[in-house]
Amino acid sequence: MAVIDSALSSPANEKDAKALQFIEELTRNADSVQEKILAEILIRNSGVEYLKRFNLDGATDRDTFKSKLPVVTYEDLQPDIQRIANGDRSKIFSSHPISEFLTSCSSGTSAGERKLMPTIADELDRRQLLYSLLMPVMNLYVPGLEKGKGLYFLFIKAETKTPGGLVARPVLTSYYKSEHFKNRPFDPYNVYTSPNETILCTDSFQSMYSQMLCGLIMREEVLRVGAVFASGLLRAIRFLQLNWNQLVLDISTGTLNPKLTDSAIRDSISKLLKPNPELANFITKQCSDENWEGIITRIWPNTKYLDVIVTGAMAQYIPTLEYYSGGLPMACTMYASSECYFGLNLNPMCKPSDVCYTIMPNMAYFEFLPHDPSSAHALSRDSPPRLVDLADLEIGKEYELVITTYAGLYRYRVGDILLVVGFHNSAPKFKFVRRKNVLLSIDADKTDESELQKAIENASLLLQEFNTSVVEYTSFADTKTIPGHYVIYWELLVKDPANSPPEEVLNQCCLAMEEKMNTVYRQGRVADNSIGPLEIRVVQNGTFEELMDYAISRGASINQYKVPRCVSFTPIMELLDSRVVSKHFSPSLPQWTPERRR
Repeated sequence: MAVIDSALSSPANEKDAKALQFIEELTRNADSVQEKILAEILIRNSGVEYLKRFNLDGATDRDTFKSKLPVVTYEDLQPDIQRIANGDRSKIFSSHPISEFLTSCSSGTSAGERKLMPTIADELDRRQLLYSLLMPVMNLYVPGLEKGKGLYFLFIKAETKTPGGLVARPVLTSYYKSEHFKNRPFDPYNVYTSPNETILCTDSFQSMYSQMLCGLIMREEVLRVGAVFASGLLRAIRFLQLNWNQLVLDISTGTLNPKLTDSAIRDSISKLLKPNPELANFITKQCSDENWEGIITRIWPNTKYLDVIVTGAMAQYIPTLEYYSGGLPMACTMYASSECYFGLNLNPMCKPSDVCYTIMPNMAYFEFLPHDPSSAHALSRDSPPRLVDLADLEIGKEYELVITTYAGLYRYRVGDILLVVGFHNSAPKFKFVRRKNVLLSIDADKTDESELQKAIENASLLLQEFNTSVVEYTSFADTKTIPGHYVIYWELLVKDPANSPPEEVLNQCCLAMEEKMNTVYRQGRVADNSIGPLEIRVVQNGTFEELMDYAISRGASINQYKVPRCVSFTPIMELLDSRVVSKHFSPSLPQWTPERRR
């Protein structure tokens, strides 16, 4: 892949040509666009309490902005956010009224506590703008998408209200319930099999069932299949495995499952559902086969690609998706969060390992904290860090993303670690590396999500000859033993039960994980005896589905749910342990030699 590239070419139509030209203009002038964006944000929010607090008196230049405003985390802003949540309508962060809170869970945390991110009404315009650029880019790589439909599994959750009366909901729930989505103009390149009513139902079973039913009815029209996260698409496949008999009955008789009680869903699907015994027989033949390899392309034969996020923690789903899809390409189209929408993948049909995103410099003002993986950045207001601007980044270096938004986040640390891999014109292209967090710690060791993922991948190599893969995993630091040790829960996909991996191989998987742990961990195992042998607990198939159902029952968003990579909540631990079918321990010590110091 070229370090610097440019010129998106061969648009499908005039509308696409304008969108691609817009991307080119933004990325050719990234630094000047950023300077303009910062000035706009500071001008429109001039006089708000937060900026006054740091004596930023109407100045809009970068140097003054950087010298006066601190780099902050959510914890720094939480007291002010709580004021807003409790009903304070002062202009604290933004000159525009706070329209709602967007909720998010810290990726990989065990508690999963929601953050409340204040937002304003016109942020929807910026999100919609980024969405409008997705298909013009995709059309460069996949022709003919206007001739069919997309089968997307999209969900909302019931919203809550803060004590002060503001709505609090996930960012995608906010978007799907907005007029931007519900009354979007017709676009032949963006037609879904799911009627809006099926997406906007808060009952996760009824929503999934009705979307799957519509997708089956229109199976020959489907050209792309997707969900927000790879885990969401696998959840849909699992749902089909569990419910295909009833879905077939609906299709065969032309009558709808009585469990679907939502009147809007029933009305919308009644227009589509007609008796079709031939289709019912076809689906029965496919789903009754114990071998589900390639099930996506068998049922939806015209599918050209999967549209799912498979970067970061989602990368571990790639082998399973390849199994169910028959090796279809996986397109990661955009990079976004509750705090801000960031950018696009301008080469969406690349291999998952090559996915990178180009930041769109008009979405917010972006700064970057150079990230040294070997040390933590202890930031203080007495010694502010020197952050790097968008146009000044260096290829091959990692940075932590810091944003300033129209909604009133100023120099806010998102917590994402990004690796610069090149430029599109003058706009940098990033690989998403990980969320900056620590998952596991027993003593002096600190294992993050990226390290755990690499350890899982190393161990998974031992499973290949048995045609087995890790479908899902989580972990916890078991400190009840002396010394404490890491426990990893695995759910396995065994494609040939007659050739399942034996106990000794699973024991070796424990050691293979330890070999990929950092040197502090291995020193604790070998020299300090402060960490016990790593343990893998294999759980029954469907266990992580139950875990997700439990999280949803407690208010998690089905659309944004991610399996926590580390758990400690007692009911979750009890659920996992009740499903364990075998336990395995590392049979020997990993390799470790003392580091040489100068």
